[in-house]
Amino acid sequence: MANKERESQENNIIGQSTHIEGTIKSQGNIRIDGRVRGTINTEGNFIVGLTGEIEGHSHARNITISGKYNGNIEATEKLILENNSNVSGDINTRRLVIDDGAIFNGNCSMKPSDEV
Repeated sequence: MANKERESQENNIIGQSTHIEGTIKSQGNIRIDGRVRGTINTEGNFIVGLTGEIEGHSHARNITISGKYNGNIEATEKLILENNSNVSGDINTRRLVIDDGAIFNGNCSMKPSDEV
């Protein structure tokens, strides 16, 4: 069990000057300040920083977007679109927060908190 706890505390950072194409999988948290084209899957939290640009699909527990995102998003708990975010795509989440100034173009599906 200690290994499982350690893995979930892992933090992965993709820097501003980094560009990735492909699939990123992790049990820990992921923060992207660079560019990713592909799929991001994590059991942890996922953050797209102000300089981050994503083209693809993502699945994570909690997702916070400050940068640009083009693709579908699934947040099993909560999705936050911060005031500088620009999101195009469909989202599926339990809870949604859209800050004033955020741009969202797409469809949204929300599950009740008691639904698994």
